[in-house]
Amino acid sequence: MSKGVISKDEDYSQWFNDLVIKSDMAEYSPVRGCMIIKPYGYSIWEKIQAVLDEMFKDTGHSNAYFPLLIPKSFFSKEASHVDGFAKECAVVTHYRLKNDGEGNIIVDEEAKLEEELIIRPTSETIIWNTYKGWIQSYRDLPILVNQWANVMRWEMRTRLFLRTSEFLWQEGHTAHATADEAIAETEQMLNVYADFAENWMALPVVKGRKTANERFAGALDTYCIEALMQDGKALQAGTSHFLGQNFAKAFDVKFTNKENKIEHVWATSWGVSTRLIGALIMAHSDDAGLVLPPKLAPIQVVVVPIYKHQEELDNISAYVDSLKKELKAKGISVKFDNRDTHRPGAKFAEYELKGVPLRVAIGSRDMQNGTVELARRDTKTKETTTQEGLAGKIESLLEEIQNNIYKKAFDFRAENTTEVDTWDEFKRLLDEQPGFLSAHWDGTSETEQKIKEETKATIRCIPLNNKQEEGKCIFTGKPSTQRVLFARAY
Repeated sequence: MSKGVISKDEDYSQWFNDLVIKSDMAEYSPVRGCMIIKPYGYSIWEKIQAVLDEMFKDTGHSNAYFPLLIPKSFFSKEASHVDGFAKECAVVTHYRLKNDGEGNIIVDEEAKLEEELIIRPTSETIIWNTYKGWIQSYRDLPILVNQWANVMRWEMRTRLFLRTSEFLWQEGHTAHATADEAIAETEQMLNVYADFAENWMALPVVKGRKTANERFAGALDTYCIEALMQDGKALQAGTSHFLGQNFAKAFDVKFTNKENKIEHVWATSWGVSTRLIGALIMAHSDDAGLVLPPKLAPIQVVVVPIYKHQEELDNISAYVDSLKKELKAKGISVKFDNRDTHRPGAKFAEYELKGVPLRVAIGSRDMQNGTVELARRDTKTKETTTQEGLAGKIESLLEEIQNNIYKKAFDFRAENTTEVDTWDEFKRLLDEQPGFLSAHWDGTSETEQKIKEETKATIRCIPLNNKQEEGKCIFTGKPSTQRVLFARAY
């Protein structure tokens, strides 16, 4: 045990919670199932937002905002959608409180709403009700809108960042003149998510399609990126949905096409959430604390001075001021921790726990020798190097750290992805060597459900790069032409 963090091999779930809380990322709130995201955790979300927002805008999307409260009647218009969220909806029934005369605040029963309002679990219904007024002609299409927002889904079992009743996310909602355009949009946004996961989060993902059982409620097709965590469980890191004309028909959103014929528009939606922070923690971190890829670390470099008196600190500080300017010019975030309330060893432990990618220690002897000590968080290795050209060396090291974190996660996934051909082997590996199991499935929802009931494993996706091969379903023995990815999941 280190810094009050239990070993992940001893209790992975507790290890995760310990890391989130001890590293000052988040804490439990007074409201059941909700969390308080603390500044350090929120700064990671801000980086995620900034990068994704630029990627969205580069692909032609604009941001908008829609109401938190949605009339209940809107959900009744798309049957499969309401079925998918009915058990998770929080409902507002009254609009006023009052004093009961005894010093208690109670709900004013006379202030009941004529129609209940749903706190958004997702915004398809209110957005498509709005699009009805925005779309009349093919000239109004496509509409490429994204929303950064919070949503509420009344979860029974919650975990910080992974599954909370309220969480932050972005949700894209687009409208198109043709099915082909909508499908192309769905695939494009899946690729955006995969690009972000792999190149920014250092998280290798499998791009695939969900089965009918696992599709988003109201979608004709759901694409996803799936990642493998260090405990061998899968985590869905992003989804992109082809909604067909379901919502357009439900809300009567029509347009006049180029042939002057009236038809319903075609739709997509896509989103990622603060769950990505949970993925970041579980995919890379260790028993000593967080391991953050440099591209998303709030602090990429921390400089810790080691000194005995003020004159030594002043000398070190003058050098660090110059170094900071060089690093900031390269877009590198740096913190100079010159607090006199903490000893260097305590600072080292703090930044190790917080996952700062690179630590620079400078003492009075270093100033005399023109050197510094560099400590990498990913490998825990240290080296003494010259101060000359240090900014350039740090820049190269951060890139190396980013690539190394990705490679480690990629190798872990490769080592824990296994092709299985029998039911007995499937069940054994789920218990002995959790991870992705690549197996044949007969394509029926009934078989998929039975496998889930017996093993708690689900089909995470049908990989987009699947090779076609003859085989037999591991459960029924019926013919199959491709493998799918199974895993137990968060």
